[in-house]
Amino acid sequence: MMPLPETLFGEACARLPLFDGLSDEAIDRLAAGGFGRGLLTAALRARLRKAGLADMGALARATPAELMAVRKIGPVRVLTIRAHVLGELARRVPGARAAHDGEATDRRRLDRLRALPAGPLPLVGTVAERFGPDGPTWADLASMRRAEAIRALGIAAADLDAIVSALVLTLLPDPPRSLPVAAMREEDTAPETRAGRVCAELQRARDQEWEAAAPAAGTSPSERRRRS
Repeated sequence: MMPLPETLFGEACARLPLFDGLSDEAIDRLAAGGFGRGLLTAALRARLRKAGLADMGALARATPAELMAVRKIGPVRVLTIRAHVLGELARRVPGARAAHDGEATDRRRLDRLRALPAGPLPLVGTVAERFGPDGPTWADLASMRRAEAIRALGIAAADLDAIVSALVLTLLPDPPRSLPVAAMREEDTAPETRAGRVCAELQRARDQEWEAAAPAAGTSPSERRRRS
């Protein structure tokens, strides 16, 4: 069963596709079956179509957050939709149930976090300054609840939102193996490389926000880092 958005991991998973790593062929097979048989009510299926989710292929690629944006669909119905699509997928793709049930998907995502280098999360400067090399890892942060993370790390809610966004990008699955090598180099898909790139991008965004909000208040955090 997919985690409820109580921990940061749950928050991140709510913004990730229902299924990781499905091939284009598997998506096409799902799409060819429409909604299958017995999915929710006719009224709810109509709402899904209106939201651009017109078949099981689209549902498989949708995030829980996108599904819950549809009127009358909440966490319980998201689980119902996932179970329905998984059942149809298992009928069309051998071994799909074992590879893509909720526990297997969560396990793959957590393994991605555990594969990242140990040490402080390089996203929020105050975290690194406070904890040094013994700071929390990505996996540590993912297991925390929001209030617990704010209290333990001593950071603002906005910084925590940035951490959740970084978790989402870090947890994105690798591209399908059918993609040409030129489309994405192997080294760019490594979790630690992607995490570093995410952190750098978010830090640049934070610096730009600071400069836009206080252009005359002194030097920016990036300038102070360059001078130190």
